[in-house]
Amino acid sequence: MTRQNTYNILLERGFVYQTTDEAALKNLFEREEVTGYIGFDATADSLHVGHLLPLMALSWMDRTGHRPIALIGGGTSMVGDPSMRSEARKLMTLETIEKNLRAIRPQAARFLSLDSGRALLADNGEWLRPLNYLTFLREIGQHFSVNRMLTADAYRSRLESGLSFLEFNYMVMQAFDFLTLYERQNNRLQLGGQDQWGNIVAGADLIRRVHGGEAYGLTMPLLLDPRTGEKFGKTNAGAVWLDPAKTSVYDFYQFWRNVDDQETGRLLQLFTYLPLDECRRLSTRPGNLINRAKEILAYEVTSVCHGPGPAAEAFAASVKTFGQADPLGEVETSSAVAAVAKNLVASELPAVTLRASELAGADYAQLFALAGLSDSKSSARRLIRQGGAYLDDAVLGADAENRRLGGEDWFRSGSATLRAGKKRHVVVKVLHD
Repeated sequence: MTRQNTYNILLERGFVYQTTDEAALKNLFEREEVTGYIGFDATADSLHVGHLLPLMALSWMDRTGHRPIALIGGGTSMVGDPSMRSEARKLMTLETIEKNLRAIRPQAARFLSLDSGRALLADNGEWLRPLNYLTFLREIGQHFSVNRMLTADAYRSRLESGLSFLEFNYMVMQAFDFLTLYERQNNRLQLGGQDQWGNIVAGADLIRRVHGGEAYGLTMPLLLDPRTGEKFGKTNAGAVWLDPAKTSVYDFYQFWRNVDDQETGRLLQLFTYLPLDECRRLSTRPGNLINRAKEILAYEVTSVCHGPGPAAEAFAASVKTFGQADPLGEVETSSAVAAVAKNLVASELPAVTLRASELAGADYAQLFALAGLSDSKSSARRLIRQGGAYLDDAVLGADAENRRLGGEDWFRSGSATLRAGKKRHVVVKVLHD
């Protein structure tokens, strides 16, 4: 695999909100294989759409030849992150945390090529749970200033409503995670949401104080639904989960299909692997054609999270219920939804079977007449000359009116979709004697 500069890709696609040192981080990705991690606490028995941005960031590191670590919080989940919360989390039992860990590990693993030998799935319970409290205070706690910690947004916003000593330790624990991965895996980068800035900076500072090493932080923007102002991934029914038992694949698909039109381009860039120029082109389609882009967004994200088969089924079910966006137009995209859409349309079109012997010596004008798309061969010729005749969504040139059948791939394979204008379709099946 050719290594690429992941930072540039994340920046171009809109992942970057803030960095500790942009120039140094860009240079780091340029000159060596970078190990970076993101933490996921086991606060529920499934990850949700709000976790997708960090998961995609790790996936881009993996795809571009670097070394991502998804750190599952078997230890930090016992305390609870106070960031972005107005009150303390309800403490979970160890049994609940273990149950949640078992559920979310395979969800995180879907985004990493764990068999490559680079990507890693780790659990901070491995080093946090066995800690000796006094030793931890003496060796790690001495490096933290309470005054400085209280300036962090996560703590400052909670001082009036109440911040427990338990939660106050969360920053120290997360910083210790960064230090531990630095020592064990040469991990020099931590990524996270913009609400994690204080925790990430504390970890980089701890590495500097303990080892004199350079470590870096990168935060990603908090996504909000422009229609409601709520966190992206929330609905009236609650969070949109990755577990199909909590949010069905169809409902997951529909969530993405129904995003705000103005957000489509940004979401394509953040949550799909489609090329940037294609994301931009799709998001600028005029009028109602933006719905095609939203179908592609929904299919691509569902395919990433649940697999191509379930994504295709959700797409088909949606089309059956609500109709397909721009079903008669060309689907010019590298998204696999193009083939799915084509097959779906073809399965619902009228079909005519013609024997190869009937077509011997025939031209395309005669084919359109035999397929019932023209009243006569002469009207079929006019249709072809006027550019209204299509073969598998490709316009037939004017020379096709006299072009003989027989040598084309579709003829040998035995099937093609013919279209006259925008509304009349027929699937022609050639029966070879």
